[in-house]
Order: sequence, then structure tokens, then C-alpha cells
Amino acid sequence: MMETQLPPSAREVTSPAAAVLDAVVKRFTNAKGEEFTAVNGLSLRIRRGEIVAFLGPNGAGKTTTIDMLLGLTRPDSGHVELFGRAPQQAVRAGQVAAVLQSGGLLPDLTVEATVRMLGSLHPGADIEGVMARAGISALRHRRVAECSGGEQQRLRFAIALLSSPDFLVLDEPTAGMDVVARREFWATVREDTQRGMTVMFATHYMEEADQFADRVVMIDEGRVVADGSASSIRAAMTGRTVSALISPADARAVAASPVVRSCVVRGERHYFDATDSDALLRVLVTQTSATEIEVAPRSLEEAFMAITSQGRTAQEGPR
Repeated sequence: MMETQLPPSAREVTSPAAAVLDAVVKRFTNAKGEEFTAVNGLSLRIRRGEIVAFLGPNGAGKTTTIDMLLGLTRPDSGHVELFGRAPQQAVRAGQVAAVLQSGGLLPDLTVEATVRMLGSLHPGADIEGVMARAGISALRHRRVAECSGGEQQRLRFAIALLSSPDFLVLDEPTAGMDVVARREFWATVREDTQRGMTVMFATHYMEEADQFADRVVMIDEGRVVADGSASSIRAAMTGRTVSALISPADARAVAASPVVRSCVVRGERHYFDATDSDALLRVLVTQTSATEIEVAPRSLEEAFMAITSQGRTAQEGPR
């Protein structure tokens, strides 16, 4: 993936930020000849050493933004830079690497042969070290075609580490990994960020973003719609979810309360989306026969759904 690699002394640093996107716009033309805007005035600054989750619904502009950061495409307007230089220059200097969901592997080679072959492009690369960090040392003699999807992702991770990148882009990095492998992967990533590496990852696993990201950036319709820690984004969405075992008649009465936005039934439990969970609790305890009452803050997934839905509603306007 990297054309050349400069030694660390040649990696000039002129910007305090790892990545900067300033008012970036990217348009495409579909098969019908119609122009559409994939990224629409997006501005973002990523600090060094951060782990940033990059979230958005399908078609939000995530892939196009990542492609611009990797120098695979250029913006129609606006500015993109990595470590104070153009993305293509940062890539050629070995400062940037990526772990993508598919492709890039030769099925008939063994795991070790794959790493050694690509490691030859990076003089001084620690072949054994990156295999150990990616958790694939025990797979060294296995053909790539015989590896599971999760094992192939770990192999891609090892390859990405060969250049000792300063900025690592991950696209669904733990797809196919089991729970143990996923936690080991993120423990390794965290160690690397503590040494100064910056990580940006796109994922559909909301709990992964919640647990492992220092910062969550949500985009929709090509724009940033939320930016902050997972906890701050959840807190910005007012209200909590209150669930209970309750009779259908009582549930209908509670759902009509002004502090309840909506009510859904899952199995035997009713779940109330409440703007004022304390007021709803008083109603449930004093005016109904509800039992096994539980109160939970909004999940990041619920906040994501609410924020992206609000963004689309605001753009569509009243009907």
C-alpha cells in the first residue's frame, strides 16, 4: 500500500493536529448523470493520540471522507491534511496505514509469507513484533484462504503496523472476530495510541465505539452532526428508558403521560422512553401494579438513531 517509507527523522511535522478537514465538499455523478453531494462542508480536527470512532448511517459520507484522508480521492473544495501535509505525501512517508474490510490478501500464501513479503517494502520492519501484536504468530503456517474472517482482519492489522504508522484508519476492524479477539485487538490499539499513534475507526458496533473510543464523531448527509465523548453525546439526548413488568391496561395509561415519548413491548416487558424518568417512576410506583422496574440511560445506539433522525427531519422540513 505504501510506495516508499522515509525514516522517522525525515517525517517533518508542521501541524499540532494529526488530521484536519476544513469545509470539505465532494460530489459524484450517478449512473443517470445526476450529481449528488457525498460530503457537504465537513470540518473536523483530530488530535494526536486520539482514538476516534467515526459513525454514520449508510450513505452518510463515511467512506468518501476516509478515502480523502487516505489520499485515494481529492475534495472538490475545502482542505484536507495529515500532519501538516497533503494526505498523499503522508502516505508516501509511511505515516498512514489502513485496515479495510476486504481485499489485499493473496489466498495461497501463508500468513507469515504475506507479512514478510509486504514487510520487505518497509526496511527495518519488525516482522515478528507486528505478528505478535496482531495475535497471529500461532497462525504463521496457515494459508490465508484457510483463515477465518476475523483472522484475516488480524492479518491486515499486522500488515498495517509494518510501517509503524502515526495515523491508522480502521474500517470495521473487528468484523468476524469473537469477543476475546476483539478485546485483545483493542488492548493492542490502546497500547499503540499511548505511544503516540492516532486511530480513526468506522464501525457498526455501537458498543465498540462506546467502550473503546476517546471521542465519537457522527456524520449524516455529509455533515458532522455530533462530536464528543460517548458519554457527552448520550447525555445530550435528554431522558432515560424505564422498563417494567406491567399490565397492558396500566401500560396504556402510563404511555399517555406527557413525560413518555414512546412505549414498546419486548417479551413481557414494556419499555418507556421518558423525558423525566423520576416523574415516570412515581407514576409507576404509586398508580400502577408495575414490578421489576428498571431505569437505564440512553445507549449510544439510541442517541445515534435520534441524532441522525433529527438531522434528516430538519433537512426535509415540514411536509
